[in-house]
Amino acid sequence: MTDDNMAKESYTSIRVTKNVRDELQNYVEECYSDLSINSMLKVHLDNLSEGHVRFPKYGMFECPASRKEKMRKSIKGSTGKKSGSPLSLTGSLPSDPYTRTESDTMGPMEVPESALWGASTQRAVLNFPVSGFRMSRSFIRALGYIKAGAATANFELGVIDEKMKDAIVEAALQVANGEFDDHFPVDVFQTGSGTSTNMNANEVIANISSESSGSKIHPNDHVNQGQSSNDVIPSALHLSALLEIEEELCPSLLNLQKILEKKAEEFMHIIKTGRTHLMVRLGQEFLGFAGLIERSLDRLLLVKDELSLLALGGTAVGTGVNTHPQFSSLACQNIAKFSGVDVYETDNHFMAQSSLDGALTTSAVIRGLAVSMQKIASDIRWLGSGPRAGLGEIALPVVQPGSSIMPGKVNPVIPESVIQASSQVIACDTALVQGAQGGYFELNTMMPFAAHNLLQAISLMISSSEVFSSKCIEGLTATDRGPELLMSGLMLATTLAPVIGYEKAAKIAKEAHASGQTIMEAALEKTNLSEDELREILNPEKMLQPQA
Repeated sequence: MTDDNMAKESYTSIRVTKNVRDELQNYVEECYSDLSINSMLKVHLDNLSEGHVRFPKYGMFECPASRKEKMRKSIKGSTGKKSGSPLSLTGSLPSDPYTRTESDTMGPMEVPESALWGASTQRAVLNFPVSGFRMSRSFIRALGYIKAGAATANFELGVIDEKMKDAIVEAALQVANGEFDDHFPVDVFQTGSGTSTNMNANEVIANISSESSGSKIHPNDHVNQGQSSNDVIPSALHLSALLEIEEELCPSLLNLQKILEKKAEEFMHIIKTGRTHLMVRLGQEFLGFAGLIERSLDRLLLVKDELSLLALGGTAVGTGVNTHPQFSSLACQNIAKFSGVDVYETDNHFMAQSSLDGALTTSAVIRGLAVSMQKIASDIRWLGSGPRAGLGEIALPVVQPGSSIMPGKVNPVIPESVIQASSQVIACDTALVQGAQGGYFELNTMMPFAAHNLLQAISLMISSSEVFSSKCIEGLTATDRGPELLMSGLMLATTLAPVIGYEKAAKIAKEAHASGQTIMEAALEKTNLSEDELREILNPEKMLQPQA
């Protein structure tokens, strides 16, 4: 081979030690001792044509480039079809092999026979087999209340008759109560306005009410009368979040606050080393925890005012086209009656439909709560670390074994769960920030995504606060570890500073640290203060509040 040809070749070298080289040499001689040179080369050439070299004992070395090429060919030959996917590509309900023909403005569409939805929903099912995440129970509940309130308003305005109103309201309230959740199959990741979910509600309610009344009730002309997906979906987002906060989150947090305050009172007599510095009552630490929850509650009460404003009545772009001027105020009054929470027409439809301002504000408050929960759970986890090598100042309830390999190990699993859930809430807030940036001109086009993340965040905080209260905080007990370490701490030198000066107190603290003495022992040697005087000066309780 010429030098030019050699330069064009590429080689892969493997650096081996002398021992490895000798082992390979002995191995090759052993493997091929009964073969001639030509026969051995033929074996290798046959293998090389398949992209590898095969060693009889140790297996096969495959050429990386050949392996990549085989992988590429396997990808090219793949059909791309998923087997056993949890997402239905037809939208059929379980064990429903039959279909019926429905139609919409795009033409006929085959829909599962037992499904209550229609053609528009079925198109969405086929178009968005993305995640398997459906709109949450609380969101569907809010949609039901909105449709019931809208139908009542339309009756009061003379747009529909009483029989139709009664049928629509009955069906809508059944939807709100969760009786037909299986008939809301549309994926969260769908059209950005949420039109598919709005039409899903319209079609389900129209089918139920048509059957119950014996009349033909149309999903657009009757159930969606005076509405648009562009004002219904942001209204459902606000209403669902408001209901979850009002009925679930605030009571859970109030309970957590009370339990933390009870623990603060129980632990108030215990003086311990402050783990950042100085010293503190264990009860004071828990009083700080309770204050974090109290502040979060205060902010939630304020943000409820934002959520109580509904976009309903703005229809497509905020102008209120195709709806009665009084529709929104009447609908909101009826929604309040059905849902049990006060809601009102927004005073700025253009803002309400083109942005996620209220949802973003709510998410920020929930994120703040999550950060507070992380801080509380993390501190409790650290304070309970041990029992011998950690801080061990409190004992956490034992709820399950902590290790599959280490006998007797117990982990702070409840705080760990809370910390993880809080992290997910912070991630939901980040997602909602992205959703809020999806407001283009007259419409935000990330509404279902925003609703999914906000409601997930609220739900996680509800569950976490309940679990944290009942399975951890209530069962906490204090140990003797904190008080035992108190008098050996060097921070006692802080109370010497006003008496002998900062520099002398610092010198005593350093000498105590170097010699292993206590501050009391070092101060007796280095000052003219008596033991009684030092006991009075170094009294830990003097460090727990301001001194005149």
